[in-house]
Order: sequence, then C-alpha cells, then structure tokens
Amino acid sequence: MKQVLVSGGQVHLEEVPAPQVEPGTVLIRMDHSCISIGTEMSGVKSTGLPLWKRALRQPQHVKKVLDLALSEGLAATRRLVKDRLSVELPTGYSGAGVVIAIGAGVDDVSVGDRVACAGAQCAFHAEIVRVPRNLVVHMPANVGFPEASSVALGAIAMQGVRRAQPTLGETFVVIGLGVLGQITAQLLRANGCRVIGVDLDRARLALASSRGMNWGLHPDDANDILQVARITGGVGADGVIITAASPSDALVSTAFRMCRKKARVVLVGDVGLDLQRADFYEKELDFLISTSYGPGRYDAGYEEKGLDYPLPYVRWTEGRNMQEYLRLISEGTLDIRSLVTAVYPIERVDAAYRSLQAAGEKPLMALLAYPQTEANDGQHRVLLDERPLKAWKGQIRVAVIGAGGFAKGMHLPNLVQLESHFQLRAVASRTGHNATSTAKRFGSAYATTDYRETLADPDIDAVIIATRHDTHAKLALEALEAGKHVLLEKPLALEESELGAIEAFYARDEASKPLLLTGFNRRFSPYARAIEARVAGRSNPMILNYRMNAGHIPLDHWVHGPEGGGRNLGEACHIYDLFTFLTGARVVRVEARAIRPATGFYAASDNFAATLSFDDGSVATLIYTALGSTEYPKERLEIFVDGTVISLDDYRSLEVAGAKHKRLESRAADKGQKDELIEFAQAIKRGNAWPIPLWQQLQSARIALSVQELISSRPSNQGKEYDSE
Repeated sequence: MKQVLVSGGQVHLEEVPAPQVEPGTVLIRMDHSCISIGTEMSGVKSTGLPLWKRALRQPQHVKKVLDLALSEGLAATRRLVKDRLSVELPTGYSGAGVVIAIGAGVDDVSVGDRVACAGAQCAFHAEIVRVPRNLVVHMPANVGFPEASSVALGAIAMQGVRRAQPTLGETFVVIGLGVLGQITAQLLRANGCRVIGVDLDRARLALASSRGMNWGLHPDDANDILQVARITGGVGADGVIITAASPSDALVSTAFRMCRKKARVVLVGDVGLDLQRADFYEKELDFLISTSYGPGRYDAGYEEKGLDYPLPYVRWTEGRNMQEYLRLISEGTLDIRSLVTAVYPIERVDAAYRSLQAAGEKPLMALLAYPQTEANDGQHRVLLDERPLKAWKGQIRVAVIGAGGFAKGMHLPNLVQLESHFQLRAVASRTGHNATSTAKRFGSAYATTDYRETLADPDIDAVIIATRHDTHAKLALEALEAGKHVLLEKPLALEESELGAIEAFYARDEASKPLLLTGFNRRFSPYARAIEARVAGRSNPMILNYRMNAGHIPLDHWVHGPEGGGRNLGEACHIYDLFTFLTGARVVRVEARAIRPATGFYAASDNFAATLSFDDGSVATLIYTALGSTEYPKERLEIFVDGTVISLDDYRSLEVAGAKHKRLESRAADKGQKDELIEFAQAIKRGNAWPIPLWQQLQSARIALSVQELISSRPSNQGKEYDSE
C-alpha cells in the first residue's frame, strides 16, 4: 500500500506493507484524509533543520545526548543520533473510509461500515490504517467522506469551545481564521454567541462572515483591541479563543487585553507564551489550555486499550466530540464542505504539500483522496531488493522480528558490522512505515508486517526476536517449530506454562533441533568472561553482591503492564543469568523481599532484594532499586572469593583486590551484545555447544518467576526451595 512519509524536510509517497488488524482495533481503507496545515507543515519543516537548530528548539534532549555519549561513547552516540534524525516519519491524523476488518473485542463496528478516525499515532495519510476502537466513529448517512475526514480538526475546535464554556448571548473573539478558527466560529454561533473574528487574510474573514460570523476585523483597518471594545459597548469580550499559530507572544497579550473582567481565554493554537502579568492580573482572567480532541487524549488506557470514560462522569470524551462533530455536519449546523478548497489524489501528495508551502494564497483545507481498490488489502510484504539473496562465505540469513528502539539501536547496527557472519533478509514490524524505513536503512531484502512471512521463508536461517515481552515465548516457539534458530531478547517467558512449552519442545532429541539463545548478553561481556575465568578454579563457594540502580520508569510505561511483566521479569532476569553463569551451579533456594512504596510513584516490584543459594554453596544477592539517582552509576558487582574481592563497575572497569591483576577498562560500557551475536553465529555454523545451555536459560527464567511470586506476596512468604536435581 502507499503511505506518505516525511524526512529531510520533504514528503514522499512510499510503498509499505499494509498493517494487520489487532485486538481492539479497526482496519480502515481510507477514502479521504485531511492535511493539518499548521501541525503537519511544522513537522515537515523541523525534519529539514540541521542538528544544532533542532537542539535549540529542544534543549531538554541535549543533556540526554551528552549523558549517552558519556556512557556509550562518542561514536555510538553519533551513529544513534544520525539514525534517529534520518528516520522516515509518518504524518497525518484525521481521515475517513470504510472498515475492512475488525479485531477481537470490537463488537459495535462491522466490515463495510463508513467511519471517520483520528490519532497522530495511527490515522496516517495511508491507503490502509489500523486505528484503536475509541478513535473510530460512525459516519451519518448524509455526510460525505471529504467532510468527515476533518473529524480530528472538528474535535479539536469543539474541545476549545467546551473549555470556554460559552453561554447564550455572550460575545467571543476568535483569533486566527484558518480551518480551526472557521469551525470554532461556527460552533460559537451554534451556541448562541456573537462572534468577532480576527485574521490577516481578508478572504478568510469574508468566508467566516458568510457562514454567520458577526464581525470580521483586520488589524490593518483599525486597532483590533479598541474595535472589540467598541463592539461590546466598552465592556470587552466575554472570552477569546486563540486558534492561530505564531511564535509571537503578542497574540496572547492581545487576547487578554480584548477581554472584560472575569473573562476567559482559551489557547488552542501554538503561540508564544511569555505572559505579561499586567495583561491579565487586574481583570482576574481565566487562561485555559485546550488539549487536542478532548478527554482521553494522551491517555493510553483510553486510546490504546479501549477503556472508555463513563458518560455520567465525563460527558464529552474525544470520541464523543468526534461523533458530535459529524452529527452537527449531518444536521447542517456546520458547513464544512465550503472550507475544502483543494483535493489531491494521493499520487500527487508532493504537489499538495508544495501548495501549502508556496508564497501567496494557500488552500484553507487540503485533502488527500485514495483509490478505492481491494488489490493491496492483503499485501503485508514489500520487496526492497529484487536480487536473489543467497548466503555467501558461511553467512547466516537472518530476520529481525520487532523493530523497536533496542533492535534499531543495538542488534541491527551490530548485524551490519558482522556481515561476515550475517545477512539481513527481512525486518518485521507492526507498522508498515517502520518496517520499511528500518529495512531500507539496514539493507534488508524485504519488509513485512506479518512475522509469519519470515517463518515461512525458506531463505531465512535464524530470527532475532525483539518484540514486547508478553509475545516472546509464543514467537520463539513458533519460530523453533518452523525450523529457525532463535535469538530471543530477554525475558524468555512471563509464565511458567510458557517455559513448560519450550521445555517440552526440547524434551526429546534436543541436539537435532534449532538453537535457542535468550538474550542474556551480560555473560558475553569481556568483563564477565574475565571474571568467570578467574573464579573457575576457586576452592570455596563465593558471595556475590549485585546492585542495580535502575532508575524510575513512570507507572504508565508498558514495561510495568501486561506487555512488560514488570522490571524483575523484564530486566533483573539478566542478573539471575549472570549469577548462574559465574557459579555454573543450580539454584536450590530463592528468597526475596520488596519494600512497599508509601506513594503511588513506584511500582510494588520496583524495589527489592533477592538472595539465591546455589548447590555449590555460593550465595548471590541482587539489590534492585528505582529509588536512587540516575547520576549515580547503574550497576556494580562485588564477588568475595578465595581471599580476593572482584569488583565490576558498570561494565566499564574491572578490578581485583588481593591478587595480581591487570585492570580492565573501556571508555564505553561493553555489555556483550556484539559478542553475543558472534557466539550465536558460531554455534549455528560450527555446530558448537549452545552459548547458554538450555537448563541455564530455563533456570534464570524460573528464578525470575519465583522472585516475582515472592515480592508480590505477603511478607511471611520469604523463600522458595528448589530440587537441585
């Protein structure tokens, strides 16, 4: 299918694989989509700015880059920043079309329904989009696709009006008569208000006046503040809604000065906000911000998980605003058709955006129209390199399933550097633009939104799975059953039943089946290898203390939810594997205690201590906490053994006290990700022993599950015994 993407200050049409329907979502074949002139053009321009100009606009990111350079090194940071800035971004957030598929849990939408949709994270300028149910509304029979495609803009204008709380007979000023201003003026008239419009474009003033606006003011004709005072009999406006976009602070100051005492000003547009106290203090004005489409916006529970707000308590959500907007069009209260001044077929998207950037008169509302064909509905794979790809010099042909930040920042760059071992054949991702952009950037043969394509591909030898945690075990088992070797990012599983299924797969004739490697990369670090070599010949058990100053992650992050399983299962499992690697022993007892946070800032499993007893007599303790400062080093390991103390700091330095030892250190942390890939390749090509024996992978996962059970239970339940056999 075709989708509009943005990079380097330009828009272009790209062939990408179509999305697949998922639970709680609706698949829509777009008929029309609406270009948001202000928001989208700002985004297009920003992608064309040099790095230093972007830094000036977003100084909060500069510190992140500097911190990354200190921890990962300048070369790695430069590569990461360059990759992120060159990425092709989707654009668009408002459209209308026909439903072609519905996901599980959606029971009030049917295939063939005419719907409108919104959402910058999903309602792209694309032939087919996948949209969560709460961002989809049915279209009245007498409303056409062109008008309905403006549903997001309509909801934004409506939420601005709701924030202003207009009453019959009040006088409101609308500053900026672009699309949002035009719709806002009509909505205020529908509320029984007298409306004054202010704009620099006389044609827009005339259009709004022809649609019911009472007065149109051009700043060149007279002082607009005094004009508002004259119109209102010297009282001032009851309220002002700012729908203009400008970096200037003057618009807000003007709005304040137009108001009567106790009036309200609502900001919908993007303007400068260097407020002057004198403008609003004496009048005791209310200054309100309108958040996009309405309640539910930026709430993942509402938008992504389908959790609606109860109507008696939240009368107007973003979804209900969208539906009401279409109803007002249907009844003739709003005239949207006259605002549509340009419609471009999707194939001419470059011309559409050029018209919005050109000097002189620009379209007020520009739409993109899509061909209505079912030809591409099922195309979930896009070929990028038509040359037959055959492994050469012993290369392993690999597919990456899940093209998130870790895969793009770590695995894929490493695969490119290890071309003597690997050949990247496919990239699979939930979204077509991400799959295609990532595949092109790293030289993959094709991109797909259906991971099953990679499992069925006879020219793929192995897969790297880097999806969210709750899919790991399922995808790994499917890949193994398809005969593919698997490098699976941790965790191996989130449930004991998932571990049991993997264990059962290997129960008979393990040697003849594909290799499974869980991504416990720390054991492949040169530091961990050096420690393992030193303690291998010890005469006594060890005491191992590991501190992970993990830092706080907001509770609404996916890591804490069902997709992530929490930080113990998702991250601490790394350390349970490291303990297993260094002792080479089986665990016989697991003990764990968590602190109960006094506030809702921390998750219940964010802060805990876990102690493991092994059958060689060694005892290992992990202190995992989100209570500390990120300015302090994240990880430290201390091992007490045979009269020595071995200390590892953040995988950047290793020291041994009590014995002769050459200090190991590196400028950047080396946690073994590249060496892990090398071990994976060599084990496949040479038939070597697995880089991590299956029993150790299972043990580390089961330790994590045991710790999770203990820190989630009452304090009296402190430990769990294991059969060392």
